[in-house]
Parts: sequence; C-alpha cells; structure tokens
Amino acid sequence: MSGPAVISSVVGMTQTERPTPSRVREVDAVRGFALAGILVANIGFLADPGHAIVGGIPVPEDPVAYTIYALVLTKFYVIFSFLFGYSFTLQLRAAERAGASVRARTLRRCLGLFVIGVVHGLLLWIGDILTLYAFLGLILLALRDVRPRTAVRAGVWIIGVLTVCYLLLAALTTLDPTAGAAPVADPAESARVLALVTGGPLDFLTLQVELYPVLALSIWAFQGPTALALFLFGLAAGKAKLLEEPERWAHLLPRIQWIGFGVGVPSGVFYAWKSAGEDATALVALALNNVTSLLLAAAYVATLLRLLKRYPALAGALTPAGRMAASNYIGQSVLVCLVFTGYGLALAGSVPPLGVMGIAVVIYTVLLGLSAWWLRSHRYGPVEYGLRRLTNWS
Repeated sequence: MSGPAVISSVVGMTQTERPTPSRVREVDAVRGFALAGILVANIGFLADPGHAIVGGIPVPEDPVAYTIYALVLTKFYVIFSFLFGYSFTLQLRAAERAGASVRARTLRRCLGLFVIGVVHGLLLWIGDILTLYAFLGLILLALRDVRPRTAVRAGVWIIGVLTVCYLLLAALTTLDPTAGAAPVADPAESARVLALVTGGPLDFLTLQVELYPVLALSIWAFQGPTALALFLFGLAAGKAKLLEEPERWAHLLPRIQWIGFGVGVPSGVFYAWKSAGEDATALVALALNNVTSLLLAAAYVATLLRLLKRYPALAGALTPAGRMAASNYIGQSVLVCLVFTGYGLALAGSVPPLGVMGIAVVIYTVLLGLSAWWLRSHRYGPVEYGLRRLTNWS
C-alpha cells in the first residue's frame, strides 16, 4: 500500500477526539531523520562545483554517487514537503486555540520563509527550497478547508499528470533522438566555477548571485508540482491526525515497507543507471522515479516509526533537530560552506566522494548535538524563534 493510499484509507476511519499535544514526537523525529537525507543530497553540489553548470552534472560512476542517486535524491525532500503540509494543520489548530487569524498568521509566516530563503539562497545555498515552500504555503492556505480525501485525490492527480508529461517527452524524444541530448560541459567553465567557489568570500558571492535566480526558477518549475502534491498529502494526514494516533494504522507499516522497498529500490537503481542517458529511457526512468520515490520515502518513514517504537532513545536523538529543522537546514549550509568554499577551508574539488560522505556524517552529528544542547535552555531554535515572533506578531 502506497503512502497516498494509506492516507486515503486512514482518513475514512472513525477518529477518536483527544487533546492535541503542543509537539508531536513522531513529526519531529521524522523531520530530524529527513535532515540527514537533505544534507547527503545537497553536499555534493559544493563538494563538486561541476553541479553548478548546465550539462555538467557528474555521471554517477563511483559507488557512492550511484548509491546517492538511487536511494537519496528526490526521496527526502518529499518527506520534508509532506511534513510541511502536516505541520500546517498543527499551526491551524494552534491559531484556532489562540483565537488568532489563520490567514494573517500564515501570510506572515510565508513572508518570513520567503525572506529567509532568499538570503539563504544568495549567501549560502543556491538550491534553497524555502522560497518555494513559502509560495506553496499560500496555496495550502487557500485550500485549508478542502476535505482530506479531496486533498489526496488532488495530490495523486498532480503526480499522475507530471508522470504522463515525462512519458510524453520520452515518446517525443524517440522521434528525434538528438533532442534529448544533454549539452556538453565546458571544461573552461568548470574551472571558472571551481575558482570562484574556492576563491575568497566575494568570489563565492559573485557565483551565488550569478546562478541563484536561474536555479531558483528551475527548482520552482521541476520540484514545485511534486512538493505541492506532498503538501496536500500532508494536509490530509494532518487532518486525520495520522502521526498523532499511530495505533490506528501501525499494522500497515510492514506492508508499506515491503512495497516501498520492493518497488522503490529497483526503480531507484534504474533511475541512477539511466540518469546520464540521452535517450528516451532516461525520461522513462525519470517518470518511474517520480512515482516510486514516494513509495521508497514512505518505506523509509515506516521503518523509522517502527524503530522509534522499539528504541525510544532514537527519538531522543532525532527530535531536537526536528524541533529546530529550519535552524538545522541553515546550519547545514553554513558548515558545508565553511568546509568547501572560500568562506572557510575551500576544499571543493579536492575531497573524494567517500570523504564527502564522511564530512556529511560529521556535520549531521555535530548539528544533532548542538540541537540537543540548545534546547536544554531554549524553547525554540534561533530561526524558529524569529519565525514564531513574526507569525504570531508578538
């Protein structure tokens, strides 16, 4: 049973009303886990600045890159998107309890996310997704009264239409095989980008300003539809209190794992294998991955939820980072930049893939520790505190 199917079946069950806790441990733990995948997916961009060039995305020839393509890319941002939609319902309830305007709170929060995203994108990570989330948050606000089943159906339609579009492009490519050919990377341009990344802070900022607008539009165009679908799935799940009442559907977790891993892993391997292709099969792999990445992401979450039940200490390790996910997201970019760019050690282009993954593990571990330490004396992370002040206007 897929993630959308689970949501659809659960929202039809009779719900037992009970007071909603101020924090949902499972939401925070899953968010903390998803931060690891986001870091692994993003760190390669600055570790190998060839990613910044159109047509210069490295082919996943080594085992590390191949594994990331197969098991990580496009799998974890969908988890984050789902959780954003879920958390939106928690914010709606909080506004209702406080007697505040849902519309005004959401508009202020989206404005804050957009500003943070622009600053983050220009100064640190041009692949920032917060501006997209801010825009999609406005759409979610307009759809806040939609019924859970309707939200699930709309999300399925979005994923379905996007998948069909990829398949149609694949069919058109067979008519003109040269149309799908990727542009050849320019070695001189690659060298220029590497020099800017590893130069001084102003050199790196020059590259950021040059690339950020184009890449931001690309993210909105290519990740936006899928993110919106996951927002809607999260909205439906939040209204059904899916993660707050796991006992209602815990028996489905093994089935989600079997289907998610059984379908998602082979599809991910196929996607990694054909990612550098220039024929129609590359687009077929993309279309297939567009669906199966959701199944694999659901299997990851199902596995984590079962582990949380068996090993409560795991929740204690992940929850602090999940509670201050925005601060961790920005913190990841800061630490990655300090290691690979002219802001710090300027190691871009000189660390092998396995070493890059080792650095990612260290960064993630450091941020887990810092999150736990910070929350011993603060209720919110630094970024969350600012967003909360703006959202509540207090």
